[in-house]
Amino acid sequence: MDGGLVQDSSEEKSFEGTEAAAKPNRVIQKLRDRWKFAAIASLLLLAGATVLVPRWLTSQESQPELTDATTLVRTVTLIEVQSYTVTRSYTGEVKATRTSEIGFERSGTLVWIGVDEGDRVQAGEAIARLDTRNQVAQLAQLRAQKTGAEAVLQELRNGPRQEAIAAARSQVSELQNQLALEEIRRDRREYLHREGAISREQLDEVAYGRNALQDRLTAAQSQLAELENGTRSEQVAAQLAVVQQLEASIADLEITIAKSTLTAPFTSVIGERRLDEGAVVSLGQAIARLVENATSEAEVGVPVEAVSQLSVGSTHPIQIGQQRYSARVIAIKPEVSSETRTRTVILAIDDANLEAIAPDQIVRLEVTQTVPAQGFWLPVTALTRSDRGLWSCFVLADKLERRDVEVLHTETDRVLVRGLLQAGDRVVTEGVQRLVPGQSAQSIP
Repeated sequence: MDGGLVQDSSEEKSFEGTEAAAKPNRVIQKLRDRWKFAAIASLLLLAGATVLVPRWLTSQESQPELTDATTLVRTVTLIEVQSYTVTRSYTGEVKATRTSEIGFERSGTLVWIGVDEGDRVQAGEAIARLDTRNQVAQLAQLRAQKTGAEAVLQELRNGPRQEAIAAARSQVSELQNQLALEEIRRDRREYLHREGAISREQLDEVAYGRNALQDRLTAAQSQLAELENGTRSEQVAAQLAVVQQLEASIADLEITIAKSTLTAPFTSVIGERRLDEGAVVSLGQAIARLVENATSEAEVGVPVEAVSQLSVGSTHPIQIGQQRYSARVIAIKPEVSSETRTRTVILAIDDANLEAIAPDQIVRLEVTQTVPAQGFWLPVTALTRSDRGLWSCFVLADKLERRDVEVLHTETDRVLVRGLLQAGDRVVTEGVQRLVPGQSAQSIP
């Protein structure tokens, strides 16, 4: 019994000693847990600081030079170019080949007009007509006069008729007989006057009658000679001139009547009708405006330096509205416009839809030009802003170097630059905002 009791007492003492020994271990464990919690909190604070650092160190001027870490970058090797091509657009307008304000060449009353605005007319087609009744009456009168003048001319050309010559000869013979009779009477009267049977007055009467017959005989002989010789050439020429004058007057009147009908000078469209029937028009007054639509042309002002890229016969794209066409250069005007300082280029629009193109529409001509410029092509992502309005890029040598450049020309995804660059330099193409001069870097193969 005693031994058993002693044994139990030792076990209790052993348990109490074990419990007392465990108390310091629990305190140490609690301290360790607190240290771990503090360490974890410190790590979290440091992690938060590392996340916030890039937000206030984004400026390249405030970033430290990272010379120990090596950054991988993509680069491009520079190749020098001497020029670049650029497509520029120049504005002009569609021009009708011909536009005409048409009117009559004389005054008169408008009795008919057969077109309206928008109508298509062919060359020579009648458009309007004036009253011509007075001109038609004058024409009939002149034609009658011409007929009479032509008859006289024909008579002169045919010469005198034989009947007229015979009558002239008979008249000469009769006068010769009468003159012979008067000669006998004069001789008798002279005898009686010498004998004193008649007075001097009676003798003079016989002498006067003889002289009168002599004159009539001379005239009759001359007329007979004229008839026998035929018509003189001068008479024929004079009558021919009369006929020709009448012919000219008739032709002039016929032209006037013909011009009383107004016709289209070329195939065109009626742009505007200005008068109606019954109007009294004056000389040259416009009746309608015609616009030719057989072909379409465009006139575009091009700067003097760009004209060298164009030549007569060359083809270039143009745009009218939303439609694109091919246009051929047919002429380049030599003078420079004092207002726009450009030269006018005239283009014929090939395969144009004449229904869809109208004069004065806006035309845009595209011209591809070669511009001389010495520099290097870089992707847009290789540039970063620098001081004084310039741009800069990073060149990979032993360390990263910042080089200032000037942008000469910009395209969609690349730029042409010049500056402190040389052919063969390796320029960083991506992520330049994260780089600083002097940083160690290595090109990605």
